[in-house]
Amino acid sequence: MAKEKSMKEQLDEDKLQEKLEEEQKAEVKKSAAKEKRWYIVHTYSGYENKVKVNLEKMIENQNLGDRIFRVEVPQKTVTQIKGGKKTEKEEKVFPGYVLVEMIMDEETWYVVRHTTGVAKFVGSAKRPIPAKDAEIKKIINRSSSQTQKIELDVKVGDKVKITSGPFAEFIADIIETYPDKAKLRANVSIFGRETPVELEYKQIQKL
Repeated sequence: MAKEKSMKEQLDEDKLQEKLEEEQKAEVKKSAAKEKRWYIVHTYSGYENKVKVNLEKMIENQNLGDRIFRVEVPQKTVTQIKGGKKTEKEEKVFPGYVLVEMIMDEETWYVVRHTTGVAKFVGSAKRPIPAKDAEIKKIINRSSSQTQKIELDVKVGDKVKITSGPFAEFIADIIETYPDKAKLRANVSIFGRETPVELEYKQIQKL
């Protein structure tokens, strides 16, 4: 059983946290360039969308729209095919993180850092480090692409019908499955010989 912290230990921890935050604010005030940059904010698990909503309310209430410009939770549309049914859902590209485009100064740092759900800025202990434009571009591009995730309830030994490709209409026996890649290996009988082929889940139909 973990030992509970004494009141003194808790107070010492609180003082240390306060000191660290004061150092962060001082560092931000001293060294932040007055230019618009993207920063990555680490959030508590599952709080990404809440942080976006809370921060956007703070920006509006405190008239910070001229210094905090965009709050993004990059997402991508994933198509799942399971049991013959096709569904679409949104998945986070960057779970646990929110992107904020802002001019870093003492006030904007404080507002973002103290938004409910925010754990910390990504960077050193004292100073948030702006993300490289190329990194942000890559993340945003990923969020604009649509991916397909196919889930099939198949296992080694099952028979499947190949529906497309050079072996269309052949019946195959599964010998290996790779669910993470939505692929499998199966034996196809060609001229009386068992020939192993690699197939994508979208190329087969379970029998």
